[in-house]
Amino acid sequence: MLRLHYAPGTISVATAITLHEAGLAFEPILVDFANAEQTKPDYHAVNPKGRVPALTTDRGTLSETGALLDYIAALAPKARLIPDDLFLAARMREVMYYLASTMHVNHAHKLRGNRWADNDSSWQDMTAKVPQTMAANCAHIETHCLQGPFVLGQHICLADPWLFTICTWLAGDGVDISDFDRLSAFMQVMEQRASVKAVRAAGML
Repeated sequence: MLRLHYAPGTISVATAITLHEAGLAFEPILVDFANAEQTKPDYHAVNPKGRVPALTTDRGTLSETGALLDYIAALAPKARLIPDDLFLAARMREVMYYLASTMHVNHAHKLRGNRWADNDSSWQDMTAKVPQTMAANCAHIETHCLQGPFVLGQHICLADPWLFTICTWLAGDGVDISDFDRLSAFMQVMEQRASVKAVRAAGML
């Protein structure tokens, strides 16, 4: 069975939602961030980067959200989480890579400033800018990425659980999602998905 190493409220939730959307059974393995379990040798033996998610399979452990979501979609093609149309599949990944390289990084500036700078004043400056950068990301998503109730229109794809998970961080980042009508509607639709209800019931969100 697949084993998902996760921490509540982190980007690992996107993988959990995707596993539910794919109809794949998995065992959730809590990585206790409160006790810094992600920094210890036992977890580094699973993922030497000391981050979540990590997905243990019968062939080894994979990490990085984009790789995990692609793997899950390949395991469950009937779920149609990647469109057959090559352009739409590329459009989906365009959004996914934006979330990974820009929006998630902007969020991380709030609590993970030591990845980029050593001085407290630099961390404070990065933290102060988070509401502005995250709001700008929301505006981009709102205007250029949502083509309907979901990223690609009427059918859920891999980008949607990822976007949903990042948007659950917005209130803590000082962004009022109600300022973005289409993004708010997207979140409401996602909250009704059985996959999201399952991860909430499991205490992952």
